[in-house]
Amino acid sequence: MTTSPVDIPRDPRQPADFDPVALGRHLLRAIRVGALGTLDSASGFPITTLTSVATDLDGAPILLVSGLSHHTRNLKADPRCSLLLGEGGRGDPLAHPRLTLVAEARLTEDPVIRRRFLARHPKAKLYVDFPDFAFFRLEPIRMLLNGGFARAFDGEASHILSPLEDRAAYAELEEGAVDHMNEDHAETLELYARLLCKMPGGAWRATGLDPHGLDLGLNDRTARIAFNPPIQDGIALRKALKQMAEMARAAERKDPNV
Repeated sequence: MTTSPVDIPRDPRQPADFDPVALGRHLLRAIRVGALGTLDSASGFPITTLTSVATDLDGAPILLVSGLSHHTRNLKADPRCSLLLGEGGRGDPLAHPRLTLVAEARLTEDPVIRRRFLARHPKAKLYVDFPDFAFFRLEPIRMLLNGGFARAFDGEASHILSPLEDRAAYAELEEGAVDHMNEDHAETLELYARLLCKMPGGAWRATGLDPHGLDLGLNDRTARIAFNPPIQDGIALRKALKQMAEMARAAERKDPNV
């Protein structure tokens, strides 16, 4: 299931199939590790560090950081930051898509953020409750997307976020749906990953859900299936999941070797 191009200002010289919103959403939601840029609290110079990343329900990046790290001290002194997320792959690194977000960081103790981060990074359960660790939510302001040659976009980050009418209700829907899929539909999740996302087989699990897609995880691998149209309630979600399962089983019947 793919998203269609969104009506945003575009350079007519760019390829017609370049959808910066769909690509930006994918990179934002699918990448587990990013380069975090902060302003050094002592010198004022920019410092870049590596950090694990997950996303809130609306797509805002969330970080779990130690109070001993330079970037934590920097963010507490000046919340302005940037986050670079790159897909990577074989060949020229600059030929692969990457997304930079300009944002402001806010400390948070929101239990939904904790749950979603640990679902994406389960090994963090070993240290999440250490007294010096805390969560930051990055409030995206601007996005700079490079999807390869002649595929670039610079604009408001709101284009790739997922507005929520009732965040608490959606968090409840997401938690119940993720738990249900992992407990009762593990085989279907594996079909989603292998046949719809072209990933290796294995014990894939749902790690998150948002209006624009379903996130899957297997060890350090991630996969994402986009929803079109966006999912805002349980009825639409059940319909979309059923359609995805039918698509995956049809693909398996067509080529049982995949």
